[in-house]
Amino acid sequence: MKLLGHGFYWQDLKVGDHFRTYGRTIHAHDITAFCNIVGFVEPLFTDDEYRRKHSAMQGFAAPAALVYAVAEGLALAGTGHGTGLAFLHTDLDVKGPVVAGDTVSVEIEITEARATSKGRGLVRTRNTVRNQHGGVVLLYTPLRLMAGRPDATLSV
Repeated sequence: MKLLGHGFYWQDLKVGDHFRTYGRTIHAHDITAFCNIVGFVEPLFTDDEYRRKHSAMQGFAAPAALVYAVAEGLALAGTGHGTGLAFLHTDLDVKGPVVAGDTVSVEIEITEARATSKGRGLVRTRNTVRNQHGGVVLLYTPLRLMAGRPDATLSV
């Protein structure tokens, strides 16, 4: 019986496959909590008066690290629960701002899926994070070690 919410095994992912996640609205309390947890005490994130006078953008900016973390949560919820074994690498490019009230979602394209040892595989994706207007705000290319199907023969 299939377990609902279980992620893909690496063999189930083919180069060229595309997925899109649900959206997630980033609220002011998310930004505040994230900054407090990780110690981002930059005035841009902690001082409303500073932000009003000096920010290059309108609104309460979300740190790119928060946007990346939210994108990872969205991406893994749909693809890697129970099958992701290790996060190995990423290249990350911030393309635009995200402010409180923006909703982000992730478009995922499989760019590499290959066997390693012990039935495991390496999967690289190109993750495009978009805001509610379709604008690209973040691009990253994670490489993950993923589990293989339990019934698959071992690969070298």
